[in-house]
Amino acid sequence: MASPPNYFDDQVALDYDAEHINDDNLDTTITRLTELADKGTALELAIGTGRVALPLRAAGIEVSGIELSEPMIAQLRHKPGGKHIHIVTGDMASAQVNRAFNLVFLVFNTICNLTTQEQQVRCFQNAADHLKPGGRFVIETFVPPIRRLAADVDKLAFDVSDTHWGIDEYDLASQNFTSHHLWVRGETSVRRSIPFRFVWPCELDLMARLAGMELENRWEDWDKKPFTAKSNRHVSVWRKI
Repeated sequence: MASPPNYFDDQVALDYDAEHINDDNLDTTITRLTELADKGTALELAIGTGRVALPLRAAGIEVSGIELSEPMIAQLRHKPGGKHIHIVTGDMASAQVNRAFNLVFLVFNTICNLTTQEQQVRCFQNAADHLKPGGRFVIETFVPPIRRLAADVDKLAFDVSDTHWGIDEYDLASQNFTSHHLWVRGETSVRRSIPFRFVWPCELDLMARLAGMELENRWEDWDKKPFTAKSNRHVSVWRKI
């Protein structure tokens, strides 16, 4: 099966950190991932520009990565410590690093970049294939905001500011959605639309079971707040059986 399209080209990679990284909880994220890696090794799927991988490495965890976008890898390599992380270029649902890890993780809604259920299932199997027995697979993503959609409404604004407008357009039948962006940069503007597939926590649990993993924990966030029916996000941890 062909790899998914790469929407993270040179311009997206160049602007990525400035446009997407405003994470006040990064320290908590690194603390939790360090605990889950059990002082061992970690593999980040879709490692991107190293937003998480580089501070995790600085915390003492040996980190490797898989990344489809060569421009994103180039941005990571330019950062302090970036040249020392082993990265395999390829699709996170199929690329192999050829070693086993204590932890595999996939953050920042990135599971949704795989736009079919089959691709997402393959991603879980690929994660399990890279885990040592008893190792953990962690995903951070959002709970589909379907209850916010009124009757006959298929669009939700997720960001409105002087410099950026963001609107998600949902197809409930296919579980696909498209994020439409408009960035205003001085006298110019940039528009971009990227397709995704939303996925429910229970569906992720089934994918994990198919790959030989079982749910160990589900939190609302990296600080271990309890996950409830009102939670908009979740951090889920599965252990390889």
